[in-house]
Amino acid sequence: MSKNFVNPTKVITGAGTRWSYANVWEAKSINGGAPKYSVSLIIPKSDTKTIEKIKAAIQAAYEEGESKLKGNGKTVPALSVLKTPLRDGDLERPDDEAYANSYFVNANSGTAPGIVDADRQPIIDHSEVYSGVYGRASINFYAFNSNGNKGIACGLNNLQKMRDGEPLGGKTRAEDDFADDDEDFLD
Repeated sequence: MSKNFVNPTKVITGAGTRWSYANVWEAKSINGGAPKYSVSLIIPKSDTKTIEKIKAAIQAAYEEGESKLKGNGKTVPALSVLKTPLRDGDLERPDDEAYANSYFVNANSGTAPGIVDADRQPIIDHSEVYSGVYGRASINFYAFNSNGNKGIACGLNNLQKMRDGEPLGGKTRAEDDFADDDEDFLD
């Protein structure tokens, strides 16, 4: 494949994307389905470049997958009536501060994503990647039609951690819990 080939359904998110529900080290089964690696990518609404790239990739996936979406029907459903992966955090997660003023995309894969740091070196220490870090994600969009459900889904390719962030989900990191040595543990 030539380096000049551009996959219209592939997107690399901006560095300000925050990872939530980062299930990237071990595949987990949801509702008894096949185990998958997954992450919710929280994209600030101010990152219009990434949002536009995602919208264009969803459109490309729709056009590429028209025959799959048509299935046994006579026509292809309009993209506007299909389930698409780009969702508005203000509307769908109004009580979750992490999703405020952001869009989000849930990406998953049956194979483990490659995970690297800002210098593109592999991250081996699992504690380095958690819900709340910021980084870029390589994702791809594709049409699906299974069991009467039709739409566009998001596949997870690779992840690049750019910087640490406040952990999400209420769990604190041990490094943070014991950062203050104000306590005299000899009392």
